[in-house]
Amino acid sequence: MNQLTSNPLLQDWNTPYGLPPFAAIETAHFAPAFDAALLQHKAELDAIAEQAEAPTFANTLASFDSSGRLLTRLETVFYALAASATSPDLQAVQRAMAAPLAAHNNAVYMHQALFKRVDALYQERQALGLQAQELRLLERVHLDFVRAGAKLLGAAQTRYAQVMERLAELNTQFGQNVLAEESAYRLVLNGEADLTGLPDFVRASAAQAATERGLAGSHVITLSRSHIVPFLTFSERRDLREQAWRAWTSRGQTDGPTDNRAIAQEILTLRKEQARLHGHACFSDYALADTMAGTRAAVTGLLDKVWQPALAAAEGEREALQAMMLSLGHEFALEAWDWRFYSEKVRLARYDLQEAEVKPYFQLDAMVAAAFDCAKRLFGLNFVAKPEVAGYHPDVKVYEVQNGDGTVRGLFLQDNFARTTKRSGAWMNALRWQARNGRAGIDQLPIIQNNNNFAKGAPGQPTLLSFDDARTLFHEFGHGLHGLLSDVEFERLSGTQVLRDFVELPSQIFEHWMSEPEVLKKHARHYQTGEVIPDALLAKLKAAELFNQGYETVRYTASALVDLAIHSLTDETAPDVVEFEAKTMAAYGLPAAIGMNHRLTHFQHLFSGSSYASGYYVYMWAEVLDCDAFDAFVEAGSAFDTKVAARLRECILQTGSSVEPGAAFRAFRGRDAAVEPMLRSRGLLPVI
Repeated sequence: MNQLTSNPLLQDWNTPYGLPPFAAIETAHFAPAFDAALLQHKAELDAIAEQAEAPTFANTLASFDSSGRLLTRLETVFYALAASATSPDLQAVQRAMAAPLAAHNNAVYMHQALFKRVDALYQERQALGLQAQELRLLERVHLDFVRAGAKLLGAAQTRYAQVMERLAELNTQFGQNVLAEESAYRLVLNGEADLTGLPDFVRASAAQAATERGLAGSHVITLSRSHIVPFLTFSERRDLREQAWRAWTSRGQTDGPTDNRAIAQEILTLRKEQARLHGHACFSDYALADTMAGTRAAVTGLLDKVWQPALAAAEGEREALQAMMLSLGHEFALEAWDWRFYSEKVRLARYDLQEAEVKPYFQLDAMVAAAFDCAKRLFGLNFVAKPEVAGYHPDVKVYEVQNGDGTVRGLFLQDNFARTTKRSGAWMNALRWQARNGRAGIDQLPIIQNNNNFAKGAPGQPTLLSFDDARTLFHEFGHGLHGLLSDVEFERLSGTQVLRDFVELPSQIFEHWMSEPEVLKKHARHYQTGEVIPDALLAKLKAAELFNQGYETVRYTASALVDLAIHSLTDETAPDVVEFEAKTMAAYGLPAAIGMNHRLTHFQHLFSGSSYASGYYVYMWAEVLDCDAFDAFVEAGSAFDTKVAARLRECILQTGSSVEPGAAFRAFRGRDAAVEPMLRSRGLLPVI
């Protein structure tokens, strides 16, 4: 049988819900499948560009939106596996395909005959009598072409293509280097002396990590956030805390094959050239031109409103930690590996609240049920487990998503656990976007995937989440709802394919329901006794809501400021990223004992791709939107007010990118967002 005809990636997927046939897919299938898909897509584009008929929306834009289905299908499964279930062989394919896929993207958007048709329609757009979504698609696709270099000529276009291909290779290598360091690191804890101070849940997750790494009977701390943060919070061994902290914060910054310093520097240099080819002085100007913020001034305006109040709040927190240290007879300087440890002691003293008391009420399965229940109460969705449907890994759970009338809305895959073959962090992606392109005969339901990196409980034991872990689960589920509830004509406008500083609104607003008392009273039950979380513990959680917010806000804002600063440089060659980071943070007055959320050498938001480059600010921008948006429920008197929920769905969640985001928010809220709810939520408004 011909190799291509037997390749499962190129066959019709007669699988439940059209899921990829994961069990049949081998790494060797990808390269030949990509070769075939690239040729097919090129032929489809040539057919659109070379037709004799004058360009119309139907024969050009609608056809372009429906083209490349095979390639899109391949890319979604390939990148899902590369992020969540990789291997050395798959990583080799990823490196090998980075430049060819980038070259194909260049060929698509620099296809002059095709762009000529798109541009002709764009110039006459107001006279075409297009429907609102059709006009929006035309405007977005035209901008995609322009921002990808379609208007560049001759040598400039050739050089632009070279830059983008090299960037694709570097982005891939950067991410693989971070994963390699995270996968290789093990802090082995030997005996009770090394375990001093660690609660049972930390010991259990460390024991499970050891077992998974062939060290059964021992305890291992990995560089997963769900391991590192609890270890830094509870370990009495200051020397081991320092060791773990240094390994965590120096990822990508050690000599050897996983050193990301030169890679990040080259990425920045090439991005500057990319921006210059577009006529911008720096990459930030290019990146921000297609955002809600629009300009560096708008971003710095928001970050500046937060930075000084956050520093002041953090200074008050530092003084409290120092006092706690003195009371314990610990007369040394507070360091970055000490902050979480002593803040936990202050939290216990002030609020009689400790994580070990809270965590038993936040069992993973119960929090998943809570998220599903909120989606049902707000939007009428039901999540029906399908254990007979296999995902790409045994950890993956598959759910059929149903509308209130029982019709199928889509498919949801949830992959919750950390492992060595999975990149760090948490994210949502689509294996298939919702679209309803009638002209092309397309009516496809979405397949949405959520990834988290929680430390798995020991065999036979439940996985217990921290309060922050539960918030992360709700955050990613909010992204998932954005994809599942999408109801648009064209795939380019579907789901989370919105402006970057709008995409975090659906995820961040959903976090609010996680901490709603009526949600917790229903779902937060002790994993052993079934007892509902006590009112007294809820009161403690509420009282401690703003605790350590100065620290958290400074860490986030510091990373956002460095991101903006380094992408605002106009020098032809980028500086040493470690030196630049240090100088920038010194100029802003970042306390060394606080540090940054992400340092540049492992800042995957910025360097594993370009989506968040000069855009880490978007979480705070969206927080302005989400805090103001949730106030609509507060004003209505219920977090589950049906009218407000219907408006949220209709104006924000189902529209994708079919509506300009500012207009979408105003349709929901009746006005632009105010910044005060966000400042209030972080405790940064002055007390009057």
